Amino acid sequence: MQAAIAESKRGMDQNEGGPFGAVIVKDGKIIGRGNNKVTSTNDPTAHAEVTAIRAACTAIENFDLSGCQIYTSCEPCPMCLAAIFWSRIDCIYFANTKKDAAAINFDDDFFYQEIDKPLNERSIPMMQMMRDDALKVFQAWTDKTDKITY
Repeated sequence: MQAAIAESKRGMDQNEGGPFGAVIVKDGKIIGRGNNKVTSTNDPTAHAEVTAIRAACTAIENFDLSGCQIYTSCEPCPMCLAAIFWSRIDCIYFANTKKDAAAINFDDDFFYQEIDKPLNERSIPMMQMMRDDALKVFQAWTDKTDKITY
């Protein structure tokens, strides 16, 4: 956890983004480090956990981080939590809570509330279209014999 907290401070001190850091550990060794780089890269997905996941996957040349743990300086937001689940990380350790983050104007409550709403009640309109065309691609995926499943 000390390494994750150090990443949060380093990135903040270098004006790379908000005060968030993360490391991913496998077999007792850090295989990926990340800090928030949203403002320095103009990438709203460049949260600490996501940048650490990207670094770890690059390091082991695999998208599957089973057998790994993530140490993050703050409880993950919904996007980061989803990325952690997609990467198959085994365990999450965090320091600051989402309430601590909200106290410094990083409030995720809106996102949690939006996810729980029916599609037609969300603040960003969501409209389905061209499903039949898109289903053809899903069928092609189903039939594809050389796909890499994940």
